[in-house]
Amino acid sequence: MDHIQLITEAENFAKEQLGLDTTGHDWFHTNRVRNTAALIAGMEGANVVICTIAALLHDVADEKLNPSKEAGLLKVHTWLAAHLPDEAANKQIMEIISTMSFSGGGGAPMSTLEGQVVQDADRLDALGAIGITRTMVFSGAKGRPVYDPEIPPRDESLKEEYRNYSKGTAVNHFYEKLLKLKDLMNTSYGKQLAEERHQFMLIFLEQFYKEWNQGAE
Repeated sequence: MDHIQLITEAENFAKEQLGLDTTGHDWFHTNRVRNTAALIAGMEGANVVICTIAALLHDVADEKLNPSKEAGLLKVHTWLAAHLPDEAANKQIMEIISTMSFSGGGGAPMSTLEGQVVQDADRLDALGAIGITRTMVFSGAKGRPVYDPEIPPRDESLKEEYRNYSKGTAVNHFYEKLLKLKDLMNTSYGKQLAEERHQFMLIFLEQFYKEWNQGAE
């Protein structure tokens, strides 16, 4: 199978698995991550094909969209085994997907440039205007309020908070995850792209609090 056919097959698989998602982890998110990963890969000299396939499949394995992390990874591994005979490439893609999640900001560092690229691309989609809207959509889908001044952001690892959808707020998520991402970027170009998006979120929060508190004593 040539690279173009492989990418097309991966696109179709991702669309099939994610097409009905309403939490911000849909096909459009995946496609943006794929495009950004290819852009960063070109700037950083990474393998564009590996980055593209890993980006296309990364949320197919996401534990938020599967019964467990293991079940999601098995789904991707099974697909790769049937479509990509290159065992070294399969191993690298699986390593990228299995280790790229935020995990409270304390996860293991990516061991390859391609992993760093895909992780940066995924994190960039959690920043800026897109990141703001995805946070609101995700929080709404899981029944979390936009904001409650009586509920402070959590300081500990995000993972428990992120999975426990009955607690926390959308605005708290900025402090628990989004505003941390700029300093967690791996690549030079990823850091450059993150800076503008980070600043936009700070402007948004400033305006949000201004409107929230307008007229209050």
